[in-house]
Amino acid sequence: MAMSKQQRAAVVAILVAGLLGGAAILFTGKGGSTSGEAAHGHAQHGDEHGHEHAKGSDQAGAQSDASAPPAQPQAEGKPHVIALTPAQIEQAGIGMATAAAAALRSSVDLPGEIRFNDDRTAHVVPRVAGVAQAVPANLGQAVRKGEVLALIASTAVAEQRSDLLAAQQREALARATYAREKTLWQEKISAEQDYQQARTALEEARIAVQNARQKLTAIGAAERGGGGGGGGALNQFALRAPFDGIVVEKHLSLGEAVKEDASVFTVSDLSSVWAEFVVSARDLDRVRVGEAVTVRSSASATQAEGKVSYVGALLGEQTRTAKARVTLANPGTAWRPGLFVTVSVLGAPVQVPVTVAADAVHQVDGQSVVFVAVPDGFAVQPVKTGRTDGKLVEVTQGLQAGARYAAANSFILKSELGKASAGHEH
Repeated sequence: MAMSKQQRAAVVAILVAGLLGGAAILFTGKGGSTSGEAAHGHAQHGDEHGHEHAKGSDQAGAQSDASAPPAQPQAEGKPHVIALTPAQIEQAGIGMATAAAAALRSSVDLPGEIRFNDDRTAHVVPRVAGVAQAVPANLGQAVRKGEVLALIASTAVAEQRSDLLAAQQREALARATYAREKTLWQEKISAEQDYQQARTALEEARIAVQNARQKLTAIGAAERGGGGGGGGALNQFALRAPFDGIVVEKHLSLGEAVKEDASVFTVSDLSSVWAEFVVSARDLDRVRVGEAVTVRSSASATQAEGKVSYVGALLGEQTRTAKARVTLANPGTAWRPGLFVTVSVLGAPVQVPVTVAADAVHQVDGQSVVFVAVPDGFAVQPVKTGRTDGKLVEVTQGLQAGARYAAANSFILKSELGKASAGHEH
């Protein structure tokens, strides 16, 4: 059906209006979406900014916490103080002393051992073969010089005593003959030659008696048996102690056969002993004869003063050390042979500016400390030590002369310090 111009114009107007309306709707929707995205973007930016701000605040707080020093019970660099009142110090028996200058004699400590004094030790041998008939001496017994240790029966002794008796009889006969011939010669009855022969025979008889007696004396059998000249069997002789001492070894029993060179007893005079020690090559210059030493027992608090009496001139091939010894007086036999000792060889005295008692220095956490007196008690003062003579210790750093410190019973303070540390850790 044909449309008129009016109708075509109306249709075109409707289509244009529709297009304009759709375009308006599309534009309006796009703008709202853009605004929403912008709003969302702003909110997201705000969130990110707030998160970053919070994160920055957290990091700053963490850095602040890391830079802050940890909590400590006391100020940095100040020594720990053990609080004690004067009454508590007195009750604990803690003695006070003052750090001061002193002359120290440095020493070198060397290991040693107590041994018999060989100059006063005898290995008793029979000197003739025989059989033990009695053994009155016992191991560990104190004996006097000449005291009978054992009675030995020996055929060799019997023969020598028989020779002595025969020589004495010949001497008696020769003396009688000499006296008769002398009288006859003086009365002009006999010739002078007979008188001279009788005198010669007497001198020879005397020499024979002396010879037989000396042989018995050489083996210690000048007397019969265990007593005087006439008692006991002809073949018996007494084995006697050579000097005052103690029987430290015994190798003889009743009825035992012994040889002439067997060591059946060892007698030692323990009133003096030797402290033998070894000296390395590097210490030989410090250990000389006459140097003062202190000998300390490894098993007790026993100690003694002495001087080096001998230093070996040769070094051992295996050990490369020299032997040395100190002769010690031994009253009461306090030094027993076989006891291990420490021999401290003292050097020349050296003056040092600051010293403290050796007992006042303690080890705490691997370092040397001294408990110094402060108004509230005692402060733990770290120090560096140097030379020592066993009684005093040189302080090279950490303490000045004149400082008061805990000396006697200072170990009590170390114990208190340990209790305080344990309580703090808990």
